[in-house]
Amino acid sequence: MQQIYSHRLANGLTLVAEAMPWLESAAFALLVPAGCMHDPPDRGGLGNLTCEMIQRGAGSRNSRQLVDDLENLGADTSASVSIAHMSFGGAMPATNLDAVLAIYADVVQRPHFPEDQLDDARQVCIHDVRSIEDELSQKTMLELRRRHYGDPLGRSNHGTIPALEAASLADVQRFFQQHFHPGDGILAVAGKIDWPRLVETAERLFGAWPAAKVSAIRETPGERKYHHIPHDASETHVGIAYDSVPYRDPNYFQVRSAIGVLSDGMSSRLFTEVREKRGLVYTVYASCHSLLDRGSVFAYAGTTTDKAQETLDVMLTELKRLRDGVQDDELARLKAHLKTSLIMQQESSRSRAGSIAGDWYHLGRVRPLAELQELLNAVTRQTINKYLKHEPPAKYTIVSLGERQLEVPSEIL
Repeated sequence: MQQIYSHRLANGLTLVAEAMPWLESAAFALLVPAGCMHDPPDRGGLGNLTCEMIQRGAGSRNSRQLVDDLENLGADTSASVSIAHMSFGGAMPATNLDAVLAIYADVVQRPHFPEDQLDDARQVCIHDVRSIEDELSQKTMLELRRRHYGDPLGRSNHGTIPALEAASLADVQRFFQQHFHPGDGILAVAGKIDWPRLVETAERLFGAWPAAKVSAIRETPGERKYHHIPHDASETHVGIAYDSVPYRDPNYFQVRSAIGVLSDGMSSRLFTEVREKRGLVYTVYASCHSLLDRGSVFAYAGTTTDKAQETLDVMLTELKRLRDGVQDDELARLKAHLKTSLIMQQESSRSRAGSIAGDWYHLGRVRPLAELQELLNAVTRQTINKYLKHEPPAKYTIVSLGERQLEVPSEIL
């Protein structure tokens, strides 16, 4: 039986944990509601810059001491910025969990923001922006997401070079003051834990963190339909998106299963039809993406200039063919793959910490693995086909990057 616990602090931070007593490790994921959707319009990438600066000394430790202490505790840590959150996480020997959490309590509440390191942090962020120019597949999909979701939900956390160059230390400090608070925050822990002790530790380290109201956002619809990015190269990148359902929707696993048949593994339809039979691409996939209140399916293919039009045509044909439903053998292969993924999650405290944090954000609770298995078992060829019949892929957003613009039927946009 899974041991899942939750505790809400008075300031709004939720502690959620899963005991995995057979492990000797523990892991955490700390989600602060300070994602890039809160970047000011003229300061794209400010959240990313703040994320860099916030880890350069905190509490009683300078930048070097913070890194050394985490390494001495055996902590393998990371930090990232998504649309909704700035996230900090790590895995370590279970005996060092309290000490690592104490360091991150300083990081999110008492950062130094050393002015002499601002330019170094800025260059790290600018390097990330420039690296996208060399990763044309990523550039294509970032533009697809921006056009499909609009602003700010379709933003890239990287921002722009002019905005990063214009950002000041005062901008970073202001972003921190306005958005770093525990309300709607999540601290997820998984591994070898003592729950009563963990509650006491969380209250001691984070209980005095002042609460504040989460900032509202104003949305602007995306510029959907078809957009081409000219690029003088022998390769072409194609991205396709259409509206679907979020993770919290009862039909999510119908969609996830249909897209799995389309894209999961070397027996999937896209791999077989686009790559194996026709040799059109070197990479092709489709995946489900979920924001809190909406979801989408995103598909990608990387090909050559001469094969780009046929690649797009075949991808659209395969998406349309989903309306005809899936077969029992396709679903059986997919279920075996998904159940293996669930089993593998139980071998990693870090994986489970991230998973339960995501569950709490999307659902307000943690789905036990037994419930996930029941949901998967309830998915049948009939249930998927019934859903696809009434909610087939439609109204695509398409982005291509390459030498030639592609022909896209207006009726599918």
